[in-house]
Amino acid sequence: MTSPAPLAAPLRADCIADSAGGLTFDVAAYGDTAAAHLVLRRRDGDDEVSLPLAPAAEGRLRAALPSSVALPEGRWDAYARVADGAPRRLAPGVTDLRSLADRTPGGLLGHVAVRIPYATRQGNLTVRSWLRAPHAEAGDLGLTDSGVTVQGRLYGTELAPGAHAELRCRTGGHRARRLDVTAERADEFRLTVAYGALAPGTWDLWLRPAGARGPAVRVARLLDDIADKNPVLTYPRARVETPHGPVEAGPYYTRDNDLSVSVTASRP
Repeated sequence: MTSPAPLAAPLRADCIADSAGGLTFDVAAYGDTAAAHLVLRRRDGDDEVSLPLAPAAEGRLRAALPSSVALPEGRWDAYARVADGAPRRLAPGVTDLRSLADRTPGGLLGHVAVRIPYATRQGNLTVRSWLRAPHAEAGDLGLTDSGVTVQGRLYGTELAPGAHAELRCRTGGHRARRLDVTAERADEFRLTVAYGALAPGTWDLWLRPAGARGPAVRVARLLDDIADKNPVLTYPRARVETPHGPVEAGPYYTRDNDLSVSVTASRP
């Protein structure tokens, strides 16, 4: 019996992020590289971004994704394509995301663009992209036995008279809860979520910087180097009494790094 051919070693791309939101990819050269491209394909759609791979050093090709190139929000799978050959899935190599830690965008473009490369469960390279205009960045969370206090910063707009926050029940059936907002500065906010007023369900946190007639801005934590906050940033839950009975409640970050509050009924 003929032994199966050994699997080809994965083609790896080293990634470096810059503080402006751009990414640089370095890929090992192989075969004819006269017309090589790094291709990003949006997982939930037909969008594709093709970046030229140019010689950078001996045996290396480099592609740049500057912050000025729009990358709609979503997950973008990375491939290398040479000439008319079939695209080859890329695996992550050395990743340097140090410039993303505690990043503070200027906001001059009117939006916040975030791109974080990460390894999928299958070991492939994917870029998670966010494009928010405006954006409400969650900072420190202060936990108590009865609720959570959120401090954050606003990008792309400022707090105006009438600014407030809203908790919206994702499953419906409950009216949105309005929350007061304290303005530390025109672009900084502070709010408190009291668990005792919430029915069981998942409550998503929104900011209304211009009041009820202005835009609703999802509160999220995007400006760091963690592509998926949910398994990394975990918070203890509090047990409180509510008009709906005893519940356990606490904040968490969703799969999209948006901030929500989970409330579940607990046994008496």
